[in-house]
Amino acid sequence: MRAFIQKLNEVAGEEMYRLPTEAEWEYACRAGTTTRFSFGEDESRLGDYAWYSGNSSPYGKKDVGTKLPNAWGLHDMHGNVYEWCQDWYGNYSNGAQIDPTGPASGHYRVKRGGSFIYSARGARSAYRSSASPDFRSSFAGVRLLRIR
Repeated sequence: MRAFIQKLNEVAGEEMYRLPTEAEWEYACRAGTTTRFSFGEDESRLGDYAWYSGNSSPYGKKDVGTKLPNAWGLHDMHGNVYEWCQDWYGNYSNGAQIDPTGPASGHYRVKRGGSFIYSARGARSAYRSSASPDFRSSFAGVRLLRIR
């Protein structure tokens, strides 16, 4: 993944792309809300916005944009595939923070968003997961940020 981003930036001729931080990812997912999902608390509406274990039979990633977007026009923030973040996984610190960053190093990177094999709980805006950076799967992907 890092090699892909590096090559993409080489082709662009400058550092234009990167993975989102965990805080950036959650901010984009929530789209100004404070509820469990970007569309509110009503889990019965999740199928309108996400591919998850409750509606993705046969299992497998789905085309992006086939479900409703959040209020900021972003598709598939809930479900479909987990999305890698640039932060190392670690415990949250106590107290409120603005734009927090993860640990400086670690063994696992943060994944956010849930996937087609996970329950509705895994698709919540605040749900976080982790995996080794060399983990590869059909239920993990990336959402790149364009810096500018």
